[in-house]
Amino acid sequence: MRPYWTGLMLALVLSFLFVPAVPVQASSGPQITGKSAIMIDAQNGQVLYAKNPDAHMFPASTTKILTAVIALERGKLSDQVTVPREAVTAGGSAIGLQEGERLTLKDLLYAMLLSSANDAAVTIADHIAGSVPGFAALMNEKARQIGARESHFVNPDGMPDPQHFTTARDLAVITRYAMQNAEFRKIVDTSHRNISRADADRSKGPPQEYLWNHNKLLHLYDGTIGVKPGYTVEAGQCLAAAAQRNGRELITVVLDSQGAAIYSDTEALFNYGFSSFQLKQLAGRGQRITSLSVPYGAGPAPVLTAAPFYYDFPAGGQEQGQVEQKVVMEQNMQAPLAAGQKVGQLIFLAHGRELGRVDLVTGQAVNRRVETRWPVWAAGTAIVLLVLRLRVLGRRRSRVRLPRYLR
Repeated sequence: MRPYWTGLMLALVLSFLFVPAVPVQASSGPQITGKSAIMIDAQNGQVLYAKNPDAHMFPASTTKILTAVIALERGKLSDQVTVPREAVTAGGSAIGLQEGERLTLKDLLYAMLLSSANDAAVTIADHIAGSVPGFAALMNEKARQIGARESHFVNPDGMPDPQHFTTARDLAVITRYAMQNAEFRKIVDTSHRNISRADADRSKGPPQEYLWNHNKLLHLYDGTIGVKPGYTVEAGQCLAAAAQRNGRELITVVLDSQGAAIYSDTEALFNYGFSSFQLKQLAGRGQRITSLSVPYGAGPAPVLTAAPFYYDFPAGGQEQGQVEQKVVMEQNMQAPLAAGQKVGQLIFLAHGRELGRVDLVTGQAVNRRVETRWPVWAAGTAIVLLVLRLRVLGRRRSRVRLPRYLR
């Protein structure tokens, strides 16, 4: 995936929208088995449910969500990737890749995200960064960049390690970011797929080319669109999931659940989220809020919202009709201002509680008034000095008396 995609996604996720991390209360919420969990609205990142969301937890194979993000942003789906020795000896789930075998990056991503193949994850890491430690450094850099700052990764597959951990909140942030990539969404919503392993040595037996998605929620819960389960003894049952209903999209993360409870936990969270909240748009992108005049400016400029703002209100509640707006402008501004330059924030409040905020930007450029520009002053000063100089010279000439014979 090209760098422009990365910049665009970061802008959408990080730049203009802030929603408080404290979950809004609709009711007490479901009782779940998982030791740590969270549910967020995919559109605005708002937390709708949380249980120990900031506890450090082993992520198991949900790690591969971040691995896929980095592969999609730094590689090409058509890349021909050679399987290294390190991948062949990777522990845990695998599809039996062979050293020296060549596959496309696309097929490796399907193997990793559908069949949770650790050998595919290590192969991807080696291809992108040259080594597992090098790839882990990219994972940590990316996690911090998108706001998952309480996590630390040391491998691309999620195998247990004391230094490999995340939180439910961080994993939700990573999953939300990943689900904004169309190719990632397509892969994790695929139930089964055949891949090509033309280079595999078939004298060792038929290679696994048929992949099925280990995420049983795709078949258990109507509206599920991905994303990734995981399990190790140390991590317990883990699942990051996404589902859509009536134009809304929710993301859940449940960590360290037990057995089939990982799916019943997730279903309970989705049922709660879809039935207990209503999403309302409080501001549109480019909505005019006020106008702005600044010192030395040639004129006022419209002040617009930089992005839309949505908020999930408890269903049937009165709060959504009692939202107030507060404009806070930047201090010490003066012309010139560029079009689209941030000049303040619009804050949404209900009963004194902040719901969130959106950046305010100029709707057009604000140029300096002509008379305030230093080149104009400089030119004017030069002209005045020139005139004065000419007058002085003229007076001197008038004082010179010609000889009598020249008069």
